[in-house]
Amino acid sequence: MNIILLGPPGAGKGTQANHICEKFNIPQISTGDMLRSAVKKESPLGIEAKKVMDLGGLVSDEIIIGLVKERINSPDCINGFIFDGFPRTIVQADALISEDVRIDYVIEIQVPDEDIVARISGRRIHLASGRTYHIAFNPPAISGKDDQTGESLIHRADDYEDIVRERLGIYHEQTQPLVDYYSKENEEYKPSAKFIAINGVGSLNEVSGRILSALKS
Repeated sequence: MNIILLGPPGAGKGTQANHICEKFNIPQISTGDMLRSAVKKESPLGIEAKKVMDLGGLVSDEIIIGLVKERINSPDCINGFIFDGFPRTIVQADALISEDVRIDYVIEIQVPDEDIVARISGRRIHLASGRTYHIAFNPPAISGKDDQTGESLIHRADDYEDIVRERLGIYHEQTQPLVDYYSKENEEYKPSAKFIAINGVGSLNEVSGRILSALKS
């Protein structure tokens, strides 16, 4: 089962990816992990990628697709894989087809922007432990203080509302073309992958249940 998972920041995409991986015994693959691994192993593609990265450039789609093909031929991908954060562009999606990389399902976790803003902007973090609170959904016993140590919680810069909205804008700009690409039949592309839109509002278990039910059906 080869899956592409799409979803905005704060939609619980990482957690849902873990559930899918555990359920179907498939690895989660991200381009960042692939790049770091290839560079560390000093593979031919890793050496090429490192040259570009050392100069502050963006690694080409050609190198990324090469890394993808290497990665999905690994033994742990025998049952399939789930792409997290890939493809990011129509060019990369087209490359998957031209390189005969089969995709069975494209899952988009849909959460309204206002829900995402409420989820992320309300987060508070205890830096030393990584414990996470939410001012509305999971507040600490004492406002602004960690329950176990009494130390102050922080509001990360990335979690401020204006930054969250900016990130959402970028996500929609980059991802909507991919959603259209996989969800709408057209003359240029007849999707072999099944597109599944999942309501991402609710508890993590509720969302997970919706995803697993859709995959089983």
